[in-house]
Amino acid sequence: MSTYMQKTAEIDRSWYIIDAAGKPLGRVAAAAAHLLRGKHKPTFTPHIDGGDHVIVLNCDRAVLTGRKLESKYFRWHSGWIGGLKEIKYKDLMKNRSELAMKAAVNGMLPDNTNGRTALTRLRTYKGSQHKHTAQCPVVYSGI
Repeated sequence: MSTYMQKTAEIDRSWYIIDAAGKPLGRVAAAAAHLLRGKHKPTFTPHIDGGDHVIVLNCDRAVLTGRKLESKYFRWHSGWIGGLKEIKYKDLMKNRSELAMKAAVNGMLPDNTNGRTALTRLRTYKGSQHKHTAQCPVVYSGI
């Protein structure tokens, strides 16, 4: 019996909606990364990017447990000397919560071309409105 390897021509992508309202940020990001990689499919192949499209709604209403709002920082570097910048998650969740969700999902994807292309299929929105109704997305309830 041989091992099944998915071909790129056999990829069938679906659309999923995840509602982050009242759920921990990390749990929602883990579920989104799981769908983006395609690990929920029986045809999962590690070296093929066979994941689905994911829409995350209500990113501003996702919760951070413990004291993470006060003690956790989002850091980035400009590339110049002394260019390290940081912002508390309290301010990040208030102003740019969709960036916080995207950064959390990015940390759970592999650091290669498959992870970078999978991140392009992630759509994050602050509110409950999105513009992808034509794709007929299905609500994902596996969180």
